[in-house]
Amino acid sequence: MRWYYRGNFWPNTPDINPFHLQNAPASMFRMRAALAALLSSSWGMYAGYELCENEPLPGREEYLDSEKFQLRQRDYNAPGNIKGFIGRLNRIRQEHRALQLYDNLVFHDADHNAMLCFSKCAPDFSDRILCVISLDGHQPVAGQVRLNLAALGLDPARPYRAHDLMHDQAYDWQGAENYVELHPNGTALHVFAITQ
Repeated sequence: MRWYYRGNFWPNTPDINPFHLQNAPASMFRMRAALAALLSSSWGMYAGYELCENEPLPGREEYLDSEKFQLRQRDYNAPGNIKGFIGRLNRIRQEHRALQLYDNLVFHDADHNAMLCFSKCAPDFSDRILCVISLDGHQPVAGQVRLNLAALGLDPARPYRAHDLMHDQAYDWQGAENYVELHPNGTALHVFAITQ
């Protein structure tokens, strides 16, 4: 069944506006897009998400101006859009085979409960992606991540490089435990290409 029944992740739908996205900052929309794009090999997005549309129908988990009831014209260059962020996520997905595979997701420990750490590797470890994402779109989060080095195909006795593909910064790490700091309006996630 795993060869034909595969999860397709979406950060939004036309009929559900979850309470935590209602009137939320763009950081919440970036986080949900990153989770959808990086956790599964297949993802989608319903129109308006890239504009951070989130005005609710009062008291309900629905959009005020839902396309269930009307056709909408949108200005995709409107201020506050996150289309550049989404484009970057898609370019990273296209360039890294590990993110195109479905059954290679491994979760790693993080000592902050609002930090999610996971990896996806090619079977021969020719491509290794490690993601650390803040689940808090309002406050900074920081803590140690504890990596399963064997799942990443890494030699624990040697250092390795974590190159952040979202922000084009590189870090030299050693061992399984490493410190990560994430900020909602700055570096709220890392998508590391790992090399050793």
